[in-house]
Amino acid sequence: MKGTLFIVSAPSGAGKTSLLKELVSADPLLNVSVSHTTRAKRSGEESGKDYHFIDETDFVQMIGEGAFLEHAQVFDNYYGTSEVAMREWLDIGQDVVLEIDWQGARQVRNSMPDAVSIFILPPSPQALHDRLSARGQDSEEVIKRRMRDAKKEMSHYAEYDYLVVNDDFSSALKELNAIVSALRLRQSIQSDKLRYKLSALLA
Repeated sequence: MKGTLFIVSAPSGAGKTSLLKELVSADPLLNVSVSHTTRAKRSGEESGKDYHFIDETDFVQMIGEGAFLEHAQVFDNYYGTSEVAMREWLDIGQDVVLEIDWQGARQVRNSMPDAVSIFILPPSPQALHDRLSARGQDSEEVIKRRMRDAKKEMSHYAEYDYLVVNDDFSSALKELNAIVSALRLRQSIQSDKLRYKLSALLA
């Protein structure tokens, strides 16, 4: 029985990473795929855990080798998902979360149409701006650019299967859990998992 691939996208500052960290920590069958990136490592980040940090030359070489299921350029940096690593998880029945932008999500859906896509929205433009400012990592000019890019990212919401608004963290987390739980109860998945029980019930 193969696992389910979940695509999760959101504008920077919507709280996607924090929500997914909490979601995955409580679910042993759910794994976040670790992407490759050319951006600089931030304070507290670990290579191989948060991202696989590589230089642009190596990234371009991996593109040429067809190593990525998807890749995109975001904020002057490249991001990509290793296809081999992702499929290894799915093949042993583990569900996988791809934390990617709309460009990558579109590429994945084209090659894996059974993937389930979720878009996380901030409650308002002001809330998004406040969250970006609270990080204390970017100048006001960079924040303005991120706000412009966020609007572009959010304009693709209709391409996704589910929408979750991260107004209250606890409520948004419950909604994500509900989506994952519902997908695992699909007949196509349950009939395989419960085949022996179904055989006994129908004997």
